[in-house]
Amino acid sequence: MATFDVLLPVRNGIDFLSEALDSIVGQTFKDWRLIVLDHGSIDGSAELAARYAKRDARIIVRAFPDAEGLSGLLNCGLALCDCQYVLRQDADDVSLPDRMAVLARAFEADPALVVVGSLGDVIDAQGKTIGAIDMPTGPGGVAATALFRTPICHPAASMRLEGLRKLAAERGVAAIRYGIDFIGAVPPERRLQVPGLAEDYYLFGQLALIAPCINLDRKLIQYRWHGANVGATKHQAQMQMALDISRYLSESAAILHGATRFDPAPFCNHGERLFAIEGQGDFSEEYAVLQRMLTRIAPPGAELARELSFRHVLANRAPVAMAARFLRHALRHAVRPAEVRTVKSWLLRSLKKQSTLTLQPSGLLAVPTQNKEHR
Repeated sequence: MATFDVLLPVRNGIDFLSEALDSIVGQTFKDWRLIVLDHGSIDGSAELAARYAKRDARIIVRAFPDAEGLSGLLNCGLALCDCQYVLRQDADDVSLPDRMAVLARAFEADPALVVVGSLGDVIDAQGKTIGAIDMPTGPGGVAATALFRTPICHPAASMRLEGLRKLAAERGVAAIRYGIDFIGAVPPERRLQVPGLAEDYYLFGQLALIAPCINLDRKLIQYRWHGANVGATKHQAQMQMALDISRYLSESAAILHGATRFDPAPFCNHGERLFAIEGQGDFSEEYAVLQRMLTRIAPPGAELARELSFRHVLANRAPVAMAARFLRHALRHAVRPAEVRTVKSWLLRSLKKQSTLTLQPSGLLAVPTQNKEHR
């Protein structure tokens, strides 16, 4: 049994696969097993991975061409794991050399931790840094953020396998898996299934509500952004799925804590964008319910205060009001890149001629931005 089992899914990812594999082989921590999960590649990805496996016995390649979505593929991988910690790595990303060593120390320092993620850089197809991963870095922040955006960066995540097994036993489910509801608060006939697009958010959003999860305040991965990312090719569908998950998590949390349910849609910043709600620009009443909910989900402290402060910024969409609230938020809590990008995306959307994701009864619709603002 290795300390880390690395799950690396690939489907026609040969352009960046060598660099991804090399980043695991080059880890300073040596007790690992790399499981390459091939999802029916036809570009030579499986053959390339097989050549690595011949050179290094710690690498194995398994083909699951009929797996249902990324959720199904990763669940096939989880079923193969026999380790202390499961590490995620995408076929186009790069783990920094000390990633495993740092994560192992974090898990050892706190035996209660079930998920440990990290920060990282965003790189383009040529490997140039074009941004940064911004995530909450403590259990209070991760839990409070979970209703509004993914609280853990998927390719930066690691999970304690025994912790997942204990949670499954406590929740009365066969296993903690991608794409399924393992909290079990919502009645069975209405439980959400997520085969893809936002399977990571569904998994880590649920885990954040029921288990200790953190992100280390340290960059351990390079996340590659290019034209083939799902977030680029299926943006609107991914945003709709993320909103569905946010609403589902809100309902689950309300049932778990005996709290009043609220609609998180006005406060979500998936993809660091806001959703427009037709005919509404002031969400003060909804914020009051949100405030009561978050105080039950997250422990009191600076992380919860920050999250409440930022969601209060988003509760009024009038440009002057939002800008003033954000200034007060920044003076009190300093600023995080994701917060800045979220507010700028809304306030400057007409200048960028960016379509607005508008929530209608039928779902999200991309509406061309007009030079109108809420007053």
